[in-house]
Amino acid sequence: MLFFGGDYNPEQWPEEVWVEDVALMRQAGVTAVSLGVFAWSQLEPEEGRFEFGWLDRIMDRLHAGGIKVVLATPTASPPPWFTLAHPEGLPVTTDGVRLTHGSRDTYCVSAPAYRAAARRIAAELAGRYARHPALALWHVHNEYGTDCRCDLTAASFRGWLEKRHGSLDALNEAWTTTFWSQRYSDWAQITPPRATQYLPNPAHVLDFRRFLSDELLGAFVEQRDLLRAANPDVPITTNFVQGGWVSVDHARWAAELDVVAVDHYPAAADDEAEAETAFGGDLARGWAHRDGGEWLLMETAPNLIYTPGRMHAKEPGRLTRHSLNYLARGSRGAMYFQWRQPRGGAELFHSALVPHAGPDSPVFREAIGLGRTLKALTGKVAGPVVADVAVGWDAPSWWALQAGGLPAAEIDYLAGVRQVHRALYRSGFATDFVFPGLDEIGARLRSYRIVVLPFLYLVSDASAAALRDFVAGGGHLVVGHLSGIADPAGRIRLGGYPGAFRDLLGVRVVEWRPLAPGATIALDDGEQGVRWSERVETAGAATLVRYAGDVLAGAPAITRNRYGSGSAWYVSPGLDDDALRRLLDRVAAEAGVAPVLPGLPPRFEAVRRGELLFLFNHGDVPGTVPLPGPARVVVSGREVSGSLTVQPGGATAIRLE
Repeated sequence: MLFFGGDYNPEQWPEEVWVEDVALMRQAGVTAVSLGVFAWSQLEPEEGRFEFGWLDRIMDRLHAGGIKVVLATPTASPPPWFTLAHPEGLPVTTDGVRLTHGSRDTYCVSAPAYRAAARRIAAELAGRYARHPALALWHVHNEYGTDCRCDLTAASFRGWLEKRHGSLDALNEAWTTTFWSQRYSDWAQITPPRATQYLPNPAHVLDFRRFLSDELLGAFVEQRDLLRAANPDVPITTNFVQGGWVSVDHARWAAELDVVAVDHYPAAADDEAEAETAFGGDLARGWAHRDGGEWLLMETAPNLIYTPGRMHAKEPGRLTRHSLNYLARGSRGAMYFQWRQPRGGAELFHSALVPHAGPDSPVFREAIGLGRTLKALTGKVAGPVVADVAVGWDAPSWWALQAGGLPAAEIDYLAGVRQVHRALYRSGFATDFVFPGLDEIGARLRSYRIVVLPFLYLVSDASAAALRDFVAGGGHLVVGHLSGIADPAGRIRLGGYPGAFRDLLGVRVVEWRPLAPGATIALDDGEQGVRWSERVETAGAATLVRYAGDVLAGAPAITRNRYGSGSAWYVSPGLDDDALRRLLDRVAAEAGVAPVLPGLPPRFEAVRRGELLFLFNHGDVPGTVPLPGPARVVVSGREVSGSLTVQPGGATAIRLE
C-alpha cells in the first residue's frame, strides 16, 4: 500500500461531517489517515477517566470505508487538567520563565508526572486498539523537540553527564572549564544552560543539546515498547521535524524506529521549493538507510507554501509534482497536514486537502487526480535510489555552529549543506546523505565515489580515519571551510586548520578572513569568493585556484591532494551557487560520475528509484527528454521510444524496457 491521506481530526467536527469525510476520502483515493495526534483532552478529559467511544466509532467507520489508520499517541499536547495538577510538568525557558498552558508542546520531558501520564495514555490506546483491523501504523507523539531548563531537567542532565564523562575531571577537561573560572567541583553545581551575563560555555550548550536528544528518545522508547508489547506486528514511528531549534539527532534516532517518518515543509515560492523538496527527500532517505532507504512523508502542506510572512498558494500541478518527488526519493507515499481545514484554533488557515471552500476547490480536485496516479503506481514503486555522491550531515556540528563568539555571525550550517545539495541537484546527480558521527560511517562510505563535507565542524578521530580510508581506496572527498576544526567536545584541534584533515588534504590554514556581508574576493579562475576566505599553505596539495585579490592575492584557494588511490579537494572560499556547481561538476567528471539522465531541458529533473524513472518538468513550457531506450509510461501504459515530452508543471513515471 502507498500511504495517501493526512492528519484527520474528527474530534473537531460533528459526527455528520464524518460521513462526508469518509465519502470524500474514498472519492480521492485516500488509503490512510492519522488520528489522535492532538486529542489527549478528548481521550482523557480527567486524569484516569477515558472516553474512547468517539474514537471507536471513527476507526470502525474508516475501516468500513477501506481506509487504514495511523494511530497517534497524543502526548505532544497535555490537556489543561494535567498542567493544573502538575505545574512542574510545564517547560521552563532559558530565562527561567515557566510557560503556561495555551499552546502545543507545553511539557517538560524530564518531569516524572509527564512521563507517567504519557505512558498511561499510550498503554490505554495499546490495550484498546493494538489489534483493530484498521490499524496500520503507530505514530508516537508529534515532532519531538521541546526544550526545558527546569530543575527536574537539571537533575536528569547531571545523571546523563555522569554516564557520558564518568568523572568531574573528565567533564572539566572536555568543557575547558579552566576558562573564566568555570571548573566544577560537585555535580550539583551543573545546571542546564540558562540566561547568563555574556557568552555561555559552548561545550556546555553542545552537551545539553545531546542530552535533550537522548532524553526525548527515552520518552519515545517508553511509549514504543508499550505499543510493541501489545502487538509486535504493527510498526511504530514518530515524525521527525527539522529546524535549528530541534535538539534531536535524527540520524541516531532512526535505528529505534520501525519506519522513518518525516514532516517537510518547503519555505520558498520559487524554484527553490523544488530544490528544498529534493533535499528533504534525500535527507530522509539517508536517515532510513537501514530500511533500504524507504521512509514515509508524514506531513507536508498540500496547497500552500509558507514563505516568511506569507502563505503562497501552490500553482496547479505543484501538489502532484512535490508528492511524486518525495515518492521517487524513497517515500512510501504522501501524507499531509491536514485533511480538513479547521474552523478555529491557532492554525485555522493551515493548508488542507479539504479547504474552507470545501471539496469544490482546486486542491481537492488535484488530490483526486493524485489519488488515481498513486493507485496506478501501487505495487510498482520499489527498490532503492542508487547514488554515487553523498553529502555529510551532522546535527552536533550544526548545534556547535549556532554558538556565539564565532568568527562570523553569518555562519549558517543548514544553508551551507543545502547549497551543496542544491548544486548537485541542479546538475542532475543522484545524491545521498551520510552521517560521519555514526560508528557505521566507514561501511557507508564504501558505497560512494564522491563525498562532500560542508561545515563538518566536529570530527572524531574514528570518523577522520574512516574518511582517510575512503580516499585511500579511490574515493573523491571535497572538504569545505569550517570542517575538521574541533573534536566532538568542541575543543579546537591545534596546529592549523582543518586539524582533523590536514594530512589528508595536504594543506594548513593559518588564518581565517571571513568576508563582510555582500563583499567578494577575486579568484584567478574568474570566479568570486563570497562570505569566507582564509590564508592557506600547501603541504603536498596541488593548487588549482588561487586568490587574486586583497592581501591573499596569489595564495591557494582551492586545492587537490592525491592520497592513496583517491583525491581530497579543499575549498577554502565560499562560492556562489553557479561556481560551486561548476566545481562539483569537475569533481564528478574526474570521478566518472554521471547525472541520472544527461541532456535534460532546463528546469527538468530525473530521479530513478528501482526500475522506475521519474521525470519532472518544473518549468512553464513543454520539454522533450531523450530516453536511453524504449520505455512504458506507468500510469497510462503508453509505449514510448527515443524521447518523451513532459508538459509544463507535469510529472510522469516510466519503466525502461
